[in-house]
Amino acid sequence: IVPVVFSLIFLLGTVGNSLVLAVLLRNGQMGHNTTNLFILNLSLADFFFIVFCVPFQATIYSLEGWVFGSFICKAVHFFIYLTMYASSFTLAAVSVDRYLAIRYPLRSRELRTPHNAVTAMAVIWGLSVVFAGPYLSYYDLIEWESNYICMPGWEEWRRKVMDTSTFAFGYVIPVLVISLSYTRTIKYLWTAVDPLEDISESKKSKRKVTKMIIIVTILFCLCWLPYHVVILRYLYGDFPFNQATYAFRLLSHCMAYANSCLNPIVYALVSKHFRKGFKKVFSCLL
Repeated sequence: IVPVVFSLIFLLGTVGNSLVLAVLLRNGQMGHNTTNLFILNLSLADFFFIVFCVPFQATIYSLEGWVFGSFICKAVHFFIYLTMYASSFTLAAVSVDRYLAIRYPLRSRELRTPHNAVTAMAVIWGLSVVFAGPYLSYYDLIEWESNYICMPGWEEWRRKVMDTSTFAFGYVIPVLVISLSYTRTIKYLWTAVDPLEDISESKKSKRKVTKMIIIVTILFCLCWLPYHVVILRYLYGDFPFNQATYAFRLLSHCMAYANSCLNPIVYALVSKHFRKGFKKVFSCLL
């Protein structure tokens, strides 16, 4: 059943994120919308994760050993953390963007420009490379029972420092930024607008986009938390190798990997704009 689950994640993720990228790139207004640029960045990270990581990681649970060599072993794990950082940083950036768009719609126009959004995207990928870079040496091929397996090769203290830093900078800090931004955004929407008054189409649109991004963010937090818990539990706690821990480790991987195929589904369910865009792309393909 494991190969089937990973195959489904790969299929949905590849098709879904390809559709999102096609919709955004076909949209002539995309370059004038900072939120769309950040969604494009998030979809790129998800697409890279699905293509470069999921197929190789699936073999861990279906083959007896690692058959792709040392370079792929290192590269795959580098891409896992590269795209994870890019996703978490992008979600943090878009949460601030949404807060500024709703709280200061006029004053934030000079800051929320396409040029600044593209600059932020470049900074996000640059920081992601810096934080994920050490994973190029973190993993290596280890011989075990006449097979080679791809596993951490660092000493335990270095692994603790690295994995704790990854949890802090790749999960905790972005989640804190996101939580603060959306708490202030929701508080403003709740107190500043009288529900009995008519709301302009612009404000309705901003609310829908914010709702969509919040759902995407919650899914990211929920899907990646077990992955980090397993790693930290193994390093700092008691994590014996048995069927229960194996199943939980497998579940944590499936949840983290599935996150990259869930976002297009959210866009389709919540956003009328994306539903229309998906239909146009399908009509062009048929």
